[in-house]
Amino acid sequence: MRKGFTRIPKADEPATPGKNYITPSGLQRLQEEHRFLLNRERPAVTQVVAWAASNGDRSENADYQYGKRRLRQIDGRIRFLGKRIEAAEVVDPEKPRTGQAATTAFFGATVRYANAAGVERVVSIVGTDEVDLDRNHISWVSPLGRALLKSAAGDSVVLQAPGGTEYLDVLEVRYERISVEPFREPLGSESSSKQTPRPPIPTDEG
Repeated sequence: MRKGFTRIPKADEPATPGKNYITPSGLQRLQEEHRFLLNRERPAVTQVVAWAASNGDRSENADYQYGKRRLRQIDGRIRFLGKRIEAAEVVDPEKPRTGQAATTAFFGATVRYANAAGVERVVSIVGTDEVDLDRNHISWVSPLGRALLKSAAGDSVVLQAPGGTEYLDVLEVRYERISVEPFREPLGSESSSKQTPRPPIPTDEG
């Protein structure tokens, strides 16, 4: 322990990450979403666009216009995910650590701390693609994440947040599995719909 040590994040510390640090389960979620969009959702939407295009004037065809817009969104997301996956640097919180590295807060650490009022909170420091406030998963480049990095039990850290400055006491630093919410197919996705494109409405002709 380093009683009395107070860490203040340096002004020149990056506010945005230069590297895409991520946990194994976080990378798996990105990969699953990428595969879903590329192999299932995009082909399904492409099929709808092709069907809509066969129904006449495309300029007044709502299905066609929506489908093309959705395709652009999907392609943009696929490109984004591809870049994030390619740049990923996986850090496993469960990897054995020895010495000071086992008790100092780095990426992947789970930290228990108390504020000036004595209220305790436990957070896990994860990548920018894994932030989940419901699970107390915070980004390593967030104000709180930056304040906690390189701290150990017994340290005091200064949180410089938009709402003001807080002093936090670090009570425990540990490394354990961090469970990221798995990827789930979004409700209303074209590929998961049981409906097939509607055929043209029959007329009395013929």
